[in-house]
Amino acid sequence: MEAMNLNGVKGRTELKHEITKMDCHVLRNKLRHFMKPDPHAKNDGKYFIRSVYFDNFDNKILTQKKEGFYERDKFRVRLYDFNSDLLNLEKKSKRNNLTYKQKCSITSEEYEKIRAGDIAWMEGDSRLLIQDLFIQMNLTQLKPVTVVDYEREVFIYEHGNVRVTFDSSIKTSFRNNDVLNPDLAMIDTNPDIVILEVKYDEFLPDVIKYLLQLGDRRKGTYSKYQISRMFG
Repeated sequence: MEAMNLNGVKGRTELKHEITKMDCHVLRNKLRHFMKPDPHAKNDGKYFIRSVYFDNFDNKILTQKKEGFYERDKFRVRLYDFNSDLLNLEKKSKRNNLTYKQKCSITSEEYEKIRAGDIAWMEGDSRLLIQDLFIQMNLTQLKPVTVVDYEREVFIYEHGNVRVTFDSSIKTSFRNNDVLNPDLAMIDTNPDIVILEVKYDEFLPDVIKYLLQLGDRRKGTYSKYQISRMFG
């Protein structure tokens, strides 16, 4: 069955599992024979991701995630490998069992305005996602709350548009939202945990299902944001 669309964005299935470093080592060695590494990764096959997540005074986003709401939205601002010239505002939406991601470019100056509470300019902005965030910041008092850092390793399989990612070294800033500060103090969450994510369109090929089999890994509704908030 063809995936549904949300605001022109095609929905994808996204499965998450908490695994150990040893599990990650085993899976990596199996996947590399059938899947391609991400061409944007560094020589070690990984790249660095930093995001600042939006939430409100009563932790609406965190609560919806923990309780597994079938319909929920999450805003974040993200950069890769500390490159603040390539900054994106992203919105991830969950509708039933499908995930939708929308994004647009945002400048460092614009993020700093948002961080300072200067948001009037967003109302008439030409970017629909900026307008969407403006509405939510007014209706539910969303604001940037917590910075999360981690390293990501990606494997790609073109049939089914499959992406398998390993996210490790997850760190949190607690309640500091200074995402553009390269010297921001970050604290380790659980260094022994790796989050395995499997993302695909209409189907997951049998060969990938077989390669990903591990005896006791746990599927969960948690996210890097949720993990980071558990430590502050």
